[in-house]
Amino acid sequence: MPKIRVLVVDDSATMRSLITAALNRDPEIEVVGGAGDPFEARGMIKALNPDVVTLDIEMPNMNGIEFLEKIMRLRPMPVVMVSTLTQSGAEMTLRALELGAIDCVGKPADATGTQEALAEIVAKVKIAARASVRTKADSAPAGPRRKDYMPSGDIVAIGSSTGGVEALLSILQMFPDTCPPTVITQHMPATFTASFAARLDRASGAKVQEATDGALLEPGKVYVAPGGATHLEVVRSAGLRCRLVAGDPVSGHRPSVDVLFNSVANAVGDKAVGAILTGMGRDGAQGLLAMRKAGGKTLGQDEASCVVYGMPRSAFEIGAVEKQVSLSSMGQSILDLASARR
Repeated sequence: MPKIRVLVVDDSATMRSLITAALNRDPEIEVVGGAGDPFEARGMIKALNPDVVTLDIEMPNMNGIEFLEKIMRLRPMPVVMVSTLTQSGAEMTLRALELGAIDCVGKPADATGTQEALAEIVAKVKIAARASVRTKADSAPAGPRRKDYMPSGDIVAIGSSTGGVEALLSILQMFPDTCPPTVITQHMPATFTASFAARLDRASGAKVQEATDGALLEPGKVYVAPGGATHLEVVRSAGLRCRLVAGDPVSGHRPSVDVLFNSVANAVGDKAVGAILTGMGRDGAQGLLAMRKAGGKTLGQDEASCVVYGMPRSAFEIGAVEKQVSLSSMGQSILDLASARR
């Protein structure tokens, strides 16, 4: 197989050198160039035709967001954003993911986190090389917000990873303030999930918040699993509540979609709708199967609308997915299954 050809764009010569060395150590990857700013990168993209670009968000002359907009308009290609793990970095990274960047990686702040961060860059470059690039122009317009929705008492559980920012925005834009209680696990760095919940909240008719331990699940509210140290579960305790549980990664992730879906199967049984969205790997497949076996209704995003058709494929192949639907239909399908009119 030909090697994945990568262009590294970062204003720091030290960071370019670290990222280049890490990528070149992988036998499947070849760094074909390094650029110190977007103007240099523009010429190198034309000359070298890389398969993937790693792009620093904060650069002089033109920031990474402005440059990404130009790339996605003029020459759409897989881009992995490299961002500082700060509040401002999170806001810009989320904007980049909405514009079509495949994924984001936190830039190491010190020597302690350098090797872990570099290993993550390598992994995400390999994912990006196999991903479907989706620009804003490709995105299906959000459907109208459901004003006639009548809750049935069901809860909704959603799991997503690579490509999930765009997917969840598309779905939650349709959710009204009467939507079913909804819990979400999206694979994302710890410092990004609060900003992501706030972004979803601005787009949705529902109240979207980062999940807290013991929070009561209520209609009209959506709870996003915090990234990092805990898994999100749903438990019965004077009603249905969020529980944040410390523990090792499950299916390679923390928080894990499998953990969330299994807890919903145990706590709710047939009064639930599960949806597995775009993402790499198998996280969520076994949990969604448990939901279906418990009587819950289950959906999987179809291949054509996925950035990475990994998690939905794994779930479909083991019989966990009752129906595959496109991203443009997913919000409507979830609400239909969780509606008293059904």
